[in-house]
Amino acid sequence: WYVGLELLTFFGYICHSLIMLFKKGHSLYFAGIIETVSSAGIKGIAISSMLCFLIGVNLTYQMAPQFVTYGANVYVVNFLGIALLREVTPLLTAIIVAGRTGSAITASIGTMKVQEEIDALRTMGISPIRRLVIPRLIGLLISLPILTMIADAASMGGGMIVASSSLDISYSLFLHRLQSYVSINNYVIGISKTFAFAWIIAMVGCFCGFRVKSNAESIGTQTTRSVVMSICLIIFVDAVFAIVFKILKM
Repeated sequence: WYVGLELLTFFGYICHSLIMLFKKGHSLYFAGIIETVSSAGIKGIAISSMLCFLIGVNLTYQMAPQFVTYGANVYVVNFLGIALLREVTPLLTAIIVAGRTGSAITASIGTMKVQEEIDALRTMGISPIRRLVIPRLIGLLISLPILTMIADAASMGGGMIVASSSLDISYSLFLHRLQSYVSINNYVIGISKTFAFAWIIAMVGCFCGFRVKSNAESIGTQTTRSVVMSICLIIFVDAVFAIVFKILKM
């Protein structure tokens, strides 16, 4: 509970720093944003797309016999459209980014903490939240939705290939049913959730980085804690979203 209270306090500091950006004289560290977009977004495209492609292939391959049994081959498109676009791909992409970028953020800030660079920033009158946290947060808010869009295409591509080979569903029929029978709301909901996931990854990664003590062992401990905490919060928030959207009938 104490860690949760500290995390909530840290959330308040982030919100305050974001509000202060709109005041005159408070600048934004754009180099940090570009660096985060590059490391989390551009360099993460290959791994996230490949894994989501394989998930699409595996999910379609496992479900194909069930659809064949009931002669409902074409309904695999409806299943994939809802399952992948709405839930699986956004969640899997966020977990991948939490493992890659969240841990890197914690290790980076933790190393600065050990080397007393954060104390040096405070001595120079520079807010560590504004300099280290906000750029990473904005960078992830930009890169994670884009990563998820690409991963959506990759996962549906994997499903389409297996549907064509195992269920005799042509590519044109697959795309036609996807457009006609799968609501765009599923795609929009999946992308909208990634903004919350990006906030969690950046906030938890920075929070654990600032909690590093003055020794190298603490960096490893907090890095592991960052990944575990991020993944747990992402799954919890995803469950909350599912309940809310069910109540709203979206």
